[in-house]
Amino acid sequence: MTTPQQYDAIVIGSGQGGTPLSQALAQSGMRTALIERKHVGGTCVNEGCTPTKTMVASGRVAYLARRAADYGVHTGPVDISIDLRKVRRRKRDIVDSFRNGSQARIEKTANLDLIFGEASFSGARTVAVRMKDGGQRVLSANYIFINAGTRASRPKLDGLDGVPALDNISIMELDSVPQHLLVLGGGYIGLEFGQLFRRFESRVTIVQSGAQLLTREDPDIAEEVAKILQQDGVEIVLNATAIRVSQAHGEIRLEVQQQGRSTTFAGSHLLVATGRVPNSDTLNLEAAAIQTDARGFIKVNERLETTARGIYALGDIKGGPAFTHISYDDFRILRANLLEKRPASTKGRQVPYAVFIDPQLGRVGLTEVEARAQGRNLRVARLPMTSVARALEVDETRGFMKAIVDAESGQILGAAILGIEGGEIMSALEIAMMGRLPYTALRDGTFAHPTLAESLNSLFTAMDSSR
Repeated sequence: MTTPQQYDAIVIGSGQGGTPLSQALAQSGMRTALIERKHVGGTCVNEGCTPTKTMVASGRVAYLARRAADYGVHTGPVDISIDLRKVRRRKRDIVDSFRNGSQARIEKTANLDLIFGEASFSGARTVAVRMKDGGQRVLSANYIFINAGTRASRPKLDGLDGVPALDNISIMELDSVPQHLLVLGGGYIGLEFGQLFRRFESRVTIVQSGAQLLTREDPDIAEEVAKILQQDGVEIVLNATAIRVSQAHGEIRLEVQQQGRSTTFAGSHLLVATGRVPNSDTLNLEAAAIQTDARGFIKVNERLETTARGIYALGDIKGGPAFTHISYDDFRILRANLLEKRPASTKGRQVPYAVFIDPQLGRVGLTEVEARAQGRNLRVARLPMTSVARALEVDETRGFMKAIVDAESGQILGAAILGIEGGEIMSALEIAMMGRLPYTALRDGTFAHPTLAESLNSLFTAMDSSR
């Protein structure tokens, strides 16, 4: 048997939580091993936030170029064309820059060993690493942290294994624009790619099993998102359960069931965007007595401790909100508790996020549905983007702003901003929530003119006038 190599700490996965955690541990004097299966940076840098938002930026340029005449700018008779290879090259260059920079910083960190290989538990505090050259290393430590992330799920759909279906990774490696992209799933990934490729001149059909897109959002938000996508030329199909997929004569055929009737959609490409599954199935968690829920997500408490002493999980693999900033906050919680010796937990933390459709959807706190389910006495502020001066000036007036306020205390409970730079406006509201400012502070605040932030005056003044 191989004698385990002893470390003070082992971090499995170099995502947005695992990387800074490994560096903090090493800088505190702990000998630390960071094990990475493929690329430094995790999903965000390699297959998620960084590459997708880079491509979304190209889609917005195409959108604005087509609208140039609306602004009095005439570019001549030349049609817009999309060079997807150039889009892909730009995306790859930015990913490489982020990834290589992160790896270089890791490799310069004293007390930190970066090990490339596939990790799995071989005992309570022992990890076996299958190296890329076929060899194996065995490591042990008193503290082990799991940041192994998730991957695209593959639904049990008749015929799916027999067609070249795309996922969030492979769709970004296409070298030509699909003629007709079928998107299975109406969540964040499906909508972002659906609108992107519509702007790249694909015909796009989004098929959603539920009664609305973005099932976590309030119905009015989801309806407005659907309206915006339809204005862009995206076909939206709701209440449609996929039952079969096949390929014939160069076409992919997706059969769905709608209200007892069968309908078939034919396209050149199929994107499967039906959710994510945890990368826990290859970790041999049983060897370390680490428990998971029914879906395979690792169970943790508010301090991110697993069911095994000395072993923690952070980021997407533990379930809950799957966002980069949540993974990074998990790192901060662990750093506070273990290195700084001050209490920190996940209890009560805000979960802001932005969906990078265009215009953006920024969200934080409770939805109206969630707040009403708690029996709260509410006031709801709404303001169409057509009433926002800055949006009118730049001719980007689609969407609306919405805030949920506790009627007794005046505290802002949540907000959804569907509009130009919606994520940035949402962040201003989140800061007010963090500081427990009443809505009146924003209603009466002095903001620079003309900015999007000053729309918060109007949003909460409109709520007052609706009494």
